[in-house]
Amino acid sequence: MRRFEYSSIINATVETVWEFHARPDVLQILAAPWQPVEIVRREGGLGIGAESEFRLWLGLLPITWLSRHVECEPPLLFADEQVQGPMEFWLHRHRFEAVGQGDGDRQMRLTDAIEYELPAGEATEPLLEGWIASRLGDMFAYRHRVTKLACEPLKSTASL
Repeated sequence: MRRFEYSSIINATVETVWEFHARPDVLQILAAPWQPVEIVRREGGLGIGAESEFRLWLGLLPITWLSRHVECEPPLLFADEQVQGPMEFWLHRHRFEAVGQGDGDRQMRLTDAIEYELPAGEATEPLLEGWIASRLGDMFAYRHRVTKLACEPLKSTASL
């Protein structure tokens, strides 16, 4: 089992960041522009049983990725699991944790933690392991930047 984790501090409340993730258009907002992914549908919000379907493109080959939410503890955690897709196994936990005050604003830690198994197991590890880890790092760095921009209050230039 492989693990990937990406965390960042956001100057906003847990509730603000949770509500951002609950937006019906959040998948479009968080999709990195360089990723060949089409969002087919999103149903059920963040609750258990909610589903999201994507179409990934590997060259001209379309791959369907269907995920279903299997955990939800508002506003602290939701998790989705791959039902259909390119991985042998994929479980993605989104954690929202209050971490105190900073610059007069509430702060929270957003963590994306993923457990996954590559397709075809050990046979593909030498080919895919580093590439997948790099793509995940790029993707979640982008998603966290977008989340910060959307959720952090704008600072007045008078206070700079």
